[in-house]
Amino acid sequence: MSPDWRKILRPGRIDLGRRRLLGGLAAATGLAGLSATSGARAQGDASELKFPGEEPDHKVVYQFNKADQAYHEHVLFSVGAMVRKYGDNIGIVVVAFGPGIHILGKNPERPVSEETKQRVSSLNQYGVEFHACGNTMRSLGWIKEDLVPFAQVVEVGAADLMELQEQGYAYLSW
Repeated sequence: MSPDWRKILRPGRIDLGRRRLLGGLAAATGLAGLSATSGARAQGDASELKFPGEEPDHKVVYQFNKADQAYHEHVLFSVGAMVRKYGDNIGIVVVAFGPGIHILGKNPERPVSEETKQRVSSLNQYGVEFHACGNTMRSLGWIKEDLVPFAQVVEVGAADLMELQEQGYAYLSW
């Protein structure tokens, strides 16, 4: 029986060491609950756990620039799916700018559901990086202290997307 990943991805529920352990156990025991073909592929990815600081085989950057709740859910679900599939063998960055930056605000000025806030925090605990556009922050009058503690401020969100692609990150946008 496969684990309920929605429960595992809640904030404060699991640390990175436990994530690695669970990834290894899932790979070793075939708990992925996938078809034989995709299960073997997932098992191969999960069995190649990376040490901290070691370059992952896979890298992806997500553009996050809308305030729509359904958009938030779709993008964050995709980010979680990538974490579940590749475990420690993927580097994920979410670049938030424009109306999307509010997911990183301590007191967002646009609607952001509690579930979205929890998912963002939980994904960060799994090693997902969240970058906040400095240009957007300036237009809102925000400073670093207005963001969740784990958000990294970049000067220009669009430039961050480009530079990450130049470093080999695959680019995903909705």
